[in-house]
Amino acid sequence: MVIKRRDFIQVGSLATASLMLPKFLKAFEKPHMVPPGNKVVVVVQFSGGNDGLNTVVPITNDIYFKARPKIGIAKDKAVILTDEVGLNPALECFKGLYDDGSLGILNSVGYPNPDRSHFRSMDIWQSASDSKDFINTGWIGRYLDAQCQGCDKPTQALEIDDMLSLALKGTEEKGLAFKDPRRLYSSSNEKYYKDINAAHHPSEETVDYLYKTMSETLNSADYIFQQSKLHPTKQTYPATGFARDLKTIASLIMSDINTKIYYVSIGSFDTHVNQEAQQKRLFTEFNDAVKAFTADLKANNRFDDVLMMTFSEFGRRVSQNASNGTDHGTANSMFFISGGLKQKGILNAMPDLTDLNEGDLKYKVDFKNVYATVLNKWLGADDYKILDRKAEYLNFI
Repeated sequence: MVIKRRDFIQVGSLATASLMLPKFLKAFEKPHMVPPGNKVVVVVQFSGGNDGLNTVVPITNDIYFKARPKIGIAKDKAVILTDEVGLNPALECFKGLYDDGSLGILNSVGYPNPDRSHFRSMDIWQSASDSKDFINTGWIGRYLDAQCQGCDKPTQALEIDDMLSLALKGTEEKGLAFKDPRRLYSSSNEKYYKDINAAHHPSEETVDYLYKTMSETLNSADYIFQQSKLHPTKQTYPATGFARDLKTIASLIMSDINTKIYYVSIGSFDTHVNQEAQQKRLFTEFNDAVKAFTADLKANNRFDDVLMMTFSEFGRRVSQNASNGTDHGTANSMFFISGGLKQKGILNAMPDLTDLNEGDLKYKVDFKNVYATVLNKWLGADDYKILDRKAEYLNFI
């Protein structure tokens, strides 16, 4: 039984998932333990370009309210952090995180010569490239390339999604994307896939590669599923998609799986029209899921070892548009959540609304320095090798 490449690609969802698997997942057939103090990063992508000014709100800034007469968030509606800074009303649990020192907020994050295209700007953020450069690997994928060469045990990145993002694609290694360990396990045990795999004979090089990755999927899906069941969370999570994703991540964090980076998305934050309602819906889902997730980590003594960080491909313009929304902008805010932060609260100055670039915020912090800080200080990796640039490290970890 010989299947040509064009036929193989049509076998279904498992083939799609298998193409995303790193070759070193074979090593997962041998159990391994999570080292004490094992550091984990959970990257949350706000897809669509979240409006940072209505996320971290300058509640006493007259310029802000003049630019946003209908959608500006008044001080008496915001979640108050300081005399001058509030949060979107839907982010109520972030007040507790702020008060107990487990929340950091970084303002005016971006990059030189920003691009306002969703796809291009997301590529820049995920690849950690300059805006003039086009590369086909991601910063997490290159982390896998760097960390997994010559390692005595594999290091893995998981994306809770049906498709693998550029961020997790390296030259040699790639992360794995799936929505649910149980579903991946069930698919991998279908007789159809096992028969195809068993009947394969070496032929065309490209087809051999596809079979190889499929075989690794079959050998790895059971392991991942079993790990997810080792320490099932007792925490109650909301019945939303994002909460289910964080619940999956929590179960894996509490298991013996040696995953260093989890990647998950929520959106769309592309709020050209009726921004208030859209942000409220998304941030309510985000807030409630994070509330359960952080409680879960604390109850299992993992909160100090896990760093959650958020980003979006760009912010929005300072002035509202005619549809009670905002259009594509530039710099934005980032959240950092962990029991292990060294610098907490508002990490730098709020955006300067008196100094704009044609109506847009000017970036003050290059996001690549954020990545370098996380890679170097949290994951203990060689950020220069991964990002190919000398970094200015930040002090929040």
